[in-house]
Amino acid sequence: MGFLVRNQVAIVTGGSSGIGLETVKLLLAQGAKVAWCGRNPERLQQSLEQMQKLYPEAECFTAVCDVLKREEVQQFVTQVNEHFGQIDMLINNAGQGLVSNFDSTADEQWITEVELKYFSVLNPIKAALPFLKKSANGSITNINSLLALKPEPHMIATSAARAGLLNLTKSLAKEFASQTIRVNSVLIGMVESGQWRRRYEQRSDRSKTWEQWIQGIANDRGIPMGRLGLPHEAAQALVFLASPLASYTTGAVVDVSGGFSQEI
Repeated sequence: MGFLVRNQVAIVTGGSSGIGLETVKLLLAQGAKVAWCGRNPERLQQSLEQMQKLYPEAECFTAVCDVLKREEVQQFVTQVNEHFGQIDMLINNAGQGLVSNFDSTADEQWITEVELKYFSVLNPIKAALPFLKKSANGSITNINSLLALKPEPHMIATSAARAGLLNLTKSLAKEFASQTIRVNSVLIGMVESGQWRRRYEQRSDRSKTWEQWIQGIANDRGIPMGRLGLPHEAAQALVFLASPLASYTTGAVVDVSGGFSQEI
């Protein structure tokens, strides 16, 4: 049955690498038409070439876009609608974290974190909303972090901003329900990334394999499944919530953390 997204149009922000690119890949594999953006032109072009090689018949659209710049986002979304003639799914993936505690977080960094977490979602939603209203499967899916429920002192500003984004997602789900647009979010735990690979290359114990080293990290953090998540596992949750398979699901939160979250 798949995800039932064939010939539907999806936008993925921050889609040129990591979880974003895995989401693009899964959508294309399922027959969706996919547009994605990123700030780095070279990385964006590489991601496009990679997808075209994997799926020669797929319909793709990419553009360099900074999601914090409303005019750029509006132009990108308008171009997507002109190119494909519709927009059905918006997956907000762009974002990053700030490692700092209370003492080391400057005032402007608090503001920057809130701006990044909020407007990387608000700008695409404002631009895509008129088109999503016309879709029979209008959906907005926000990637978020487990920090929203399980704050970390060494990421205090990011944790607080993530909690705000979760609250915002819940509010939007209630407001947009009457417009038949679903709004959901995924809370990501510790997922393998280029950053973890770089840390592995700098490890002190050179005798450990990647699998041994990453399992040690998971065990130290108390992740019940004993490993870090894979980017495509997060992508699967995102695509499910965006798809018609979740047609009666809005305001929901899917935990992708390997059991690390114990919140009820």
